[in-house]
Amino acid sequence: MFRSSFFATGLFVLLTGTSFLFVDKMVLTHKVAVEEEPEPVREPEFRGFLGMTSLNEEQQEVLNPPDWAAFSLMSMGAVTMLYAAALPKKRS
Repeated sequence: MFRSSFFATGLFVLLTGTSFLFVDKMVLTHKVAVEEEPEPVREPEFRGFLGMTSLNEEQQEVLNPPDWAAFSLMSMGAVTMLYAAALPKKRS
């Protein structure tokens, strides 16, 4: 049970990281409600941690992952899959 769930989680994270290699930014299709008050000014980004999402002209959210996110997700997914393969088999 643990082996398969760790392997599936690692595979999902690995494939998400692989998709970030081919995508520069993703535009989400839902519309955000327009507010009366202007948005507060965000602080500058710190190495890409803040500001991964923003709004475009049509008030749609845009996900713009940093360059290092793809390789980080791929390595975490691969390590998780290797851990799942190294788990001892269940003995009855």
